[in-house]
Amino acid sequence: MKGEDGVPKNIAPEVQLGRKSDYDIHSIFLNRWSSRALSGEGLTDNELMPLFEAARWAPSSYNGQLWRFLYAKKSSGEWQTFFDLLVEGNRVWAKNAAVLVVILSRKRFETRDRDSRTHSFEAGSAFENLALEGTRRGLVVHGMEGFDYERAREVLKVPNVFQVEAMVAIGKKGRKEDLPEKLQARERPNSRRPIEELVIQGVFHEKPE
Repeated sequence: MKGEDGVPKNIAPEVQLGRKSDYDIHSIFLNRWSSRALSGEGLTDNELMPLFEAARWAPSSYNGQLWRFLYAKKSSGEWQTFFDLLVEGNRVWAKNAAVLVVILSRKRFETRDRDSRTHSFEAGSAFENLALEGTRRGLVVHGMEGFDYERAREVLKVPNVFQVEAMVAIGKKGRKEDLPEKLQARERPNSRRPIEELVIQGVFHEKPE
């Protein structure tokens, strides 16, 4: 819902500076962005598990629920194993996360004797649910592909029937000023391509240059 000034209600101040929807949508979609500023504080199960609960209700072909989440809290003995999977550029800021998560998807149905074509699509839907619930609760949820996929499979003992999809850093919001100077310049919500470049009526075609 938009207010009298035309800006959707409940938009975070930092989001108002760089994001504007062309159509009236819920503010949670604009407020969700991948911050790197984390406080280093931990999360209790009561703070963390509702995010996974939201993910549990993602759309699922044949109700297969093929996504899996492996996680490690910073306070746990597994933290270093997860942290060491990250590329150096992500370690710089993800060291202040409360939780690191590896997302998997099962490539073959458990109850049907065939492969799933949409396992990655569904795992992405589950992550989006998780990210939006985290946003609703004022948490940072930052998805990443910057980690060692093959080592993740090895050290986390992931069976071959599962695909390693992504990693996620979750935590409480921190201060932009505590990030390295180079990252401070990037610490803002980015915009998106015009909808006309993403949505095509009819057969596929690229928008002319």
